[in-house]
Amino acid sequence: MVKLTGLKPRLNGLRSRIGRDAPSTRVERDRERDAQPWRRWYKTARWQRLRMVILTRDLFTCQWPGCGRVEPDTAQLVADHREPHRGDEAMFWDQDNLWCLCKPCHDSAKQRQEHRAR
Repeated sequence: MVKLTGLKPRLNGLRSRIGRDAPSTRVERDRERDAQPWRRWYKTARWQRLRMVILTRDLFTCQWPGCGRVEPDTAQLVADHREPHRGDEAMFWDQDNLWCLCKPCHDSAKQRQEHRAR
């Protein structure tokens, strides 16, 4: 009895022309974003002080509409920019552009909102 072998795909090597210059995977997008100079601002003592000012100003309470979660563990809270700063230093450090969000709201609802706006 003869064993049939499958044909090798011929189109496997072709790449999509859609979004050719844009990063294609999440890892590539994260790597590109992390290479931005403004990403270093998050590692500064100035940012850590500002973050704590925002968390205490908002009484460690999530400001997302309808949430209101009070979180004593500051590791579960995010000082988030209401409007994306996109590297604008004045917007990055502006206290009026920051609010306290719990991690679940920041990682789900806020990210959905930002992706819809693009």
